[in-house]
Amino acid sequence: MIDLRSDTCSRPTVEMRAAMAEAEVGDDVYGDDPTVKALEAATAELLGKDDAVYMPSGTMTNQVGIRTHTQPGDAALYDHQAHVYQLEGGASAAISGVLPRLLPGVRGIFSPADVESAFGRDHRFVPSAVAPPVRLLCLENTHNAGGGSVWPLDTLTAVAGAGRARGLALHLDGARLWHATVATGVAEAAYAAPFDSVSVCFSKALGAPVGSCLAGSHALVARARRFKQQFGGGFRQAGIIAAGALHALRHHRERLHETHANARRFAEGLAAMPGIALDLATVETNIVRFQLTHVAASAFVDEAHRRGVHMLPSGSDGVRAVFYLDIAPQDVDDALTVVDRTLAALARSPPEGA
Repeated sequence: MIDLRSDTCSRPTVEMRAAMAEAEVGDDVYGDDPTVKALEAATAELLGKDDAVYMPSGTMTNQVGIRTHTQPGDAALYDHQAHVYQLEGGASAAISGVLPRLLPGVRGIFSPADVESAFGRDHRFVPSAVAPPVRLLCLENTHNAGGGSVWPLDTLTAVAGAGRARGLALHLDGARLWHATVATGVAEAAYAAPFDSVSVCFSKALGAPVGSCLAGSHALVARARRFKQQFGGGFRQAGIIAAGALHALRHHRERLHETHANARRFAEGLAAMPGIALDLATVETNIVRFQLTHVAASAFVDEAHRRGVHMLPSGSDGVRAVFYLDIAPQDVDDALTVVDRTLAALARSPPEGA
């Protein structure tokens, strides 16, 4: 099976497993795990922040970040397809009592004007206490639902400035921030600079088995540690898994260009096939999203899976394929053969209900 569902499907390398087996450990709840502390320090330095805190997942780092900046009943601004809104179980509403206010991003990228429009116009006849106060602005880079889209640095800086001018705290969901840096050459710290908090993931792009970090100022991270514990994220001998993340941080960032090349190779093959709609300009990093013009996505992914390629449907006619360090160029070519044969097989099948 060629598994293209997500870059979370990667497996630890032999070297990573060795680092994990040999990790020095302590009790992280007591702040005694040296490998966790080394990972947090390395992440903070890379992102240009004072400190960082290691957690089990990117959902937890995002949601702890949101909770750290807000109080129940506050509102936060998200892109309408943001991961924190669409794919984290409604956590900001359920756990933090935060009301989402959605912005009309294009492939996840919106403008300073979009931020301004979320506030409307104040007037003395309208009581100021009736609307939930907007406290937080969240961006996502790269953007999952946008097909791995990268925020241009000037746009990101301008949007962050618009939020700051309105007194908002700023959070960056940088689960795949590493890919933005590889695609553009802009350092992670430059992307992170405008934000109060930044979440980065080790178990997607970098291929570690577990975990993400939330980075920010000393005060923010100290507050975040309280919510990490409250949300059930307290680790014990977490150095075993932190060692995998630390190995990935030190050794796998330099290989991410391979995943971009494989995504491009796959996208170019798809674009040449009848029955598939794909704008190659939207393939910026390691995620390929494409549309099917003649068959349903559900039938397509089922048949492709039966033939040995695992992908995810997205709506009625969309499909997502994600490339990671375990996927070789030959896997890409084999996957394209399966897609071609799947389309041909479905073209011969009678439509449902016939």
